[in-house]
Amino acid sequence: MAGRIKADDIALVKERSSIEDVVREHVTLRPAGPGSLKGLCPFHDEKTPSFNIRPAVGAWHCFGCGEGGDVISFVQKVEHLTFAEAVERLAQKLGMELQYDEGGRPRDGESLGRRSRLIEAHRAAQEYYHRALLESPEARIGRDFLRERGFDGEAAKRFGVGFAPRGGEEVSRYLRSKGFSDDELTVGGLSGRGSRGLYDRFRGRLVWPIRDITGDTVGFGARRLFDDDRIAAKYLNTSETPIYKKSTVLYGLDAAKKAIASERKAVVVEGYTDVMACHLAGIEGAVATCGTAFGIDHIKVLRRIMRDEADLAPARVVFTFDGDAAGQKAAMRAFGEDQRWASQSFVAVAEQGMDPCDLRLAKGDDAVRHLVEDAVPLFEFAVRTTIARFDLSTAEGRVQGMRAAAPIVASIRDTSMRPEYTRTVAGWIGVEVEQVQAEVARAALPAPDLRDPIVFAERQLLQSLLQFPSCFEPADINALAPESFGAPAHRAIFDGIRAAGGLQPGLSERAWADKVAEAAPLAVRSLVSELAVAPLPTRFDKATGLPERRYTNALLLRVQEVALTRRIADAMSAMRRMAADPHSDPAQSRALSATLQDFQRELASLRERVS
Repeated sequence: MAGRIKADDIALVKERSSIEDVVREHVTLRPAGPGSLKGLCPFHDEKTPSFNIRPAVGAWHCFGCGEGGDVISFVQKVEHLTFAEAVERLAQKLGMELQYDEGGRPRDGESLGRRSRLIEAHRAAQEYYHRALLESPEARIGRDFLRERGFDGEAAKRFGVGFAPRGGEEVSRYLRSKGFSDDELTVGGLSGRGSRGLYDRFRGRLVWPIRDITGDTVGFGARRLFDDDRIAAKYLNTSETPIYKKSTVLYGLDAAKKAIASERKAVVVEGYTDVMACHLAGIEGAVATCGTAFGIDHIKVLRRIMRDEADLAPARVVFTFDGDAAGQKAAMRAFGEDQRWASQSFVAVAEQGMDPCDLRLAKGDDAVRHLVEDAVPLFEFAVRTTIARFDLSTAEGRVQGMRAAAPIVASIRDTSMRPEYTRTVAGWIGVEVEQVQAEVARAALPAPDLRDPIVFAERQLLQSLLQFPSCFEPADINALAPESFGAPAHRAIFDGIRAAGGLQPGLSERAWADKVAEAAPLAVRSLVSELAVAPLPTRFDKATGLPERRYTNALLLRVQEVALTRRIADAMSAMRRMAADPHSDPAQSRALSATLQDFQRELASLRERVS
């Protein structure tokens, strides 16, 4: 059993660790009065900074979420560590040897904690891969790959690029010789376990180390080099591990964070070589995602670093996308999340659709810098991409383009800018400003009033549908109509569910939510993302992890009941109008009466099921 760290050593770690330096690895700080600093809280989403530290007393506190503590508790929370692991991590940075109550270090390096052991294994693997790239004859194909893209040995060293041998066991053997256990290598994603023992996760590939914000290597991205590689995927990334969560990691962030903080500008590119090209060209705030789409957690990370705050001058986020259909789709997805920024978002697309790496190779560093400097507002790119699908030389095409562009204008968060954008879009399409104004007004969706219990029930039903689709029978959901939802925004989301093909058994929950977001109207895509993660106010079954069935059934029945009540009210109103009209058709009146009776029977049946 691991011994406890001696109390005197814990006190010494706290005393020697600068809370300001530790926090600055995760939060961009600015003065907040005598002896205080503040920034955006790393533990909850906010636009105005409420996270404060006082270096003199070694304490931190967030007035937004109420969290607070000392340097150890900060490291615990931000790195997801136990108390002992946090102390050990800080001690490691200080170069301090810890003592334990039960004498000496526990066996097998347990005192470093699991995270520290996995970090150390990745550091050793990265050094091995890099040495192999420089020295191994079989790595020549990797060196040629880099040279052909304008990267020399110094660039490879700067970014730690390496080569994974083809043999399949070399890296595992090397790491074992360094004292790492089989479990550590498999849990960390460096090795796999087969019938003949361990095998290397990456084989015959060019390898980039993926580092967290502090500079620790937590995973790898590997590029296919050989035609006979049995794994067809061009890029292979480390799977999710205790130290690597791809939804929160950005490649190059450890090197880019200083520039992002000082310039309050981030450049989001699509690949590892694009990050290298940008940094070498002087665009040092460039980062990329690691085998996943740019998402909500990535936004939170960048917002904290660049001080994307409502009370400051706007920061700047530049996305570079390929000019092809996939790049346009990625840009539109980014625009769908634009509401989450206080900053201004831009898009840079090079001529011929070249990415930054190809552009640097073809036209030099200046061309890469100009690409970023000449980026156009994301709004403009989104509108131009949308209306490009229509033939604006015809009246029909102009009307279609106007209707497609209106939701984009309506979704601009700064309402004072909408009139100007409306005039701009009218000019691009070639229609009167008043026509676009009318379409924008129709496209704007009011925020749902959650004080209304019926609207709140609609929200919970949509949350359940997005997060736990397996709780519902497809036939029950397909029987609902968009008109079943009273709030226009909720109706639009349900339109997206229907447009996505309705509930589909076998589709993962993540893929399902992404599919609905893409199918939903642009104006509600950010709301779809919100509902896909918002907590549900109910108990969950411990065995299945699903909300209780009676809860989801009650939500479905409630929405059905309210929708049916509305239809009954509409039918009764129509009957009264027909009774007051001496020229009404008796046959039509009888048909309406029969329909009303059917509605009332259906409502009675529903209420029996609820009770």
